[in-house]
Amino acid sequence: MFNFYSIFGGNNLDLLTVGITIAAIAILGFIVYDSNTDSMTSKTFLALSFTDIGYALVNYLSYHTTSVSLALLFLRLVMFFAVWYSLVLFYLVLVFPKSETPKIPKIIKFILFPITVATSVITLTPLVFTKISTAVVIGKVANPERGPAIALFGLVIMTLVISSIYLLGKKTFKAQGEERSQLRLVWIGILITYTLIIIFNFILPVIFNILDFIPLAPLLTCFFIAFTAYAIIKRHLLNIKVIATELLTFVLTVATLFEVLVSQDLVTLFLRFSISLLVLGIGILLIKSVRKEVEQREQLEILSKQLGEANEKLKVLDSARAEFITIASHQLRTPPATVKWYLSAAMNGDYGKMSKDVFAVVEKAAITNNHLISLIEDMLNVSRIERGKMEFLFEETNVEELASFAYEQLIPIAKNKKLTYTYNPPKKSLPKIMADKEKLRQVMNNLIDNSIKYTKYGGKVTVGLAKLGDEIMFQVEDTGKGISEEEKNTIFEKYSRGKESVKQSAGLGLGLYVAKIIIEQHKGKIWAESAGVELGSKFCFSLPINSGLKETTLVDLAVKKA
Repeated sequence: MFNFYSIFGGNNLDLLTVGITIAAIAILGFIVYDSNTDSMTSKTFLALSFTDIGYALVNYLSYHTTSVSLALLFLRLVMFFAVWYSLVLFYLVLVFPKSETPKIPKIIKFILFPITVATSVITLTPLVFTKISTAVVIGKVANPERGPAIALFGLVIMTLVISSIYLLGKKTFKAQGEERSQLRLVWIGILITYTLIIIFNFILPVIFNILDFIPLAPLLTCFFIAFTAYAIIKRHLLNIKVIATELLTFVLTVATLFEVLVSQDLVTLFLRFSISLLVLGIGILLIKSVRKEVEQREQLEILSKQLGEANEKLKVLDSARAEFITIASHQLRTPPATVKWYLSAAMNGDYGKMSKDVFAVVEKAAITNNHLISLIEDMLNVSRIERGKMEFLFEETNVEELASFAYEQLIPIAKNKKLTYTYNPPKKSLPKIMADKEKLRQVMNNLIDNSIKYTKYGGKVTVGLAKLGDEIMFQVEDTGKGISEEEKNTIFEKYSRGKESVKQSAGLGLGLYVAKIIIEQHKGKIWAESAGVELGSKFCFSLPINSGLKETTLVDLAVKKA
């Protein structure tokens, strides 16, 4: 029966050291690769980490077996992984810190690489280590007899390592800024690691036959791995959440490896070692998840900052736009007001009697001019609202007089469209309320004017005013185009116009938005009702009789908002 302890000794203390080293290298290798999976630097670093792990494992097994043949095999594998580790290291120096695959010089591609690969194959043959002539002792590195190719092995290793140090130093000298800082870290790591490895794992054992330091090789490589990992992803490694997750993974892996030390049989040892690997794998996935969360948060912070900056710019632009509209609107008010005065005088006969045809033309011009004045006023009001400069003059107001005036003012327009245009006054006199007369009249005028605009020739528009409980309600009902369900939710928004409204009438979709603001400042409510498209509509607003508003000279909207 196969006896594990006849081949591998029962003292597993070194396994903890190797396990800790492998866990640290695996975690760092994965973190670097996961930071940029498309980068050739990250891919090469991951390959270096795997090679280092392989080297650590066979190095451990080489001095933890009582079998001469296995010890010889593992020692040859140590040399094999050492060659490949040096080759991958050299390639990492060529690509670092770039993401793309570099252009490899022909002398390296067709001479150095093939010689290195051939050397790695030779290390598995008796040409490097011929045999182990003495008994193998657990915990002590065997001293094999060297073959003729050991010199080739040493030459290739020294050439790759020294070339790596030289090339990295040259890159560091030429680099600038952050890249120079990265390269300097890697150069320091490689110099420390390979100075120690050459001394303790090549010069001492090969020349002086001192083998006691060979087990330290995996620990020595950690210097380079750690320095390089830090250089590649320095910013992410400094994040406290990532550090905490990495430490947790590392501690849990070490704790499960410690359980391996007290294993009493082969089954228990393998089970606990498998659990340790599982913990390491889950920990690496956890690190990946935390790093992704950190990166997403950082991206959100950047986007939030950019959004804030963009928002500030938009505020400046919006303020400039509002200022422009205010200035432009003020400048535009004077000409239509003057035209209105002349047209009104002409229609009243101040310039002589006009024929019916001329009067009809002048009347249409007056209607169009009034629409223009209304549009300019809406633009001014929106500008005032946006800048918080819409002022209100509250005083005791007779709503009946305002409604009657608004109705009568639009009789000529309704008459031109041959509409059935009626007004239903309240059955009893209404109490006076506190309101801004001009703005309330403007709302009434706007609602009636809208109904007339969007009602076809021969249709019907009915204006009504009534007292309902503690409120006064004003409404305009028409047989016009109606309102769809979707439009009901947006009709009082700024620049909102129905699909058919654009075809039927010119305007900017500001009237109802302004009306909503005005009514809300009166502590009232405004709404629209409709059975559907082409089924007419009803626009209403209600105002509380006792609103609590005080008689004031001026009320600044900006102050009320604050």
